[in-house]
Amino acid sequence: MAKLKGKTVAASEVEMIEVVLPNDTNPLGNVLGGRVMHLIDMAGAVAAHRHSRRILVTASVDYLDFVHPIRVGQFIILKSRVTRVFHTSIEVEVRVFREDYMTGERLQTSSAFVTYVALDETGRPRLVPALIVRSREERQRYREALERRRHRLAMAKRAHLRYFDKWQPKRR
Repeated sequence: MAKLKGKTVAASEVEMIEVVLPNDTNPLGNVLGGRVMHLIDMAGAVAAHRHSRRILVTASVDYLDFVHPIRVGQFIILKSRVTRVFHTSIEVEVRVFREDYMTGERLQTSSAFVTYVALDETGRPRLVPALIVRSREERQRYREALERRRHRLAMAKRAHLRYFDKWQPKRR
């Protein structure tokens, strides 16, 4: 198989902007957390797709805190970019901001690291191009991604043992 040509972080960058409408909010006029999670997944998937040009599935989302509310009428802005590529998986950082439509003031409201796995047409994991990091910040995020991945895999192993294995039928 031919070696895949690497791609830069800039080649995957995404910025999505939406106006928060009443149907996306709770009774207090704040955007629903589930709506924010959906948008995070979409922004992350677009960045991962730009990098891989493959079918992708979401494998995990790291911790997600909602630090500041986003109110009806404000803009929700999502910025995403690939931070590291492993063999078949891609880690994407997604940052969420609110922007006041009157003043233009922006404030980061949340962020998450989302991992996607690239698949071939039969649903099997597929190799993806390497990530070319250029700036000091890109190199730092690239290094930190390895530790996040180790932590993510350890947490998944514990969760699987705790939640899934006990539901398996006992062998006789």
